[in-house]
Amino acid sequence: MQTDALNLAFAALADPTRRAIVARLADGEATVNELAEPFDMKQPSISKHLKVLERAGLISRSRAAQTRPCRLEPARLKDVADWVGAYRQMWEDSFDKLDAYLQATSSFSSPKGKAHGRKQR
Repeated sequence: MQTDALNLAFAALADPTRRAIVARLADGEATVNELAEPFDMKQPSISKHLKVLERAGLISRSRAAQTRPCRLEPARLKDVADWVGAYRQMWEDSFDKLDAYLQATSSFSSPKGKAHGRKQR
């Protein structure tokens, strides 16, 4: 994924309203009015959010009679998830080191003679 596209996607997802719109569209297509329902804002404000999401490639809009249904573009979301997923091994390694440290320090006895053990995963 190009850096510019990734920047646009993260910038679009930085806003809680846009994340809520993406979450709603994960359930299926919706019109602008349907997307505006749960928010305390006018249709033009929702349209601005939709334009940001569309520019980032996270959603697309089509024309069906008088409506313009919006749909999620999962490929772009997958690109974002793949980028974040590249750091997963680093996080898992850090958690493994923390777990090893906690296991080593919890092997000491408590004042009452009981071990401070953690349950194994």
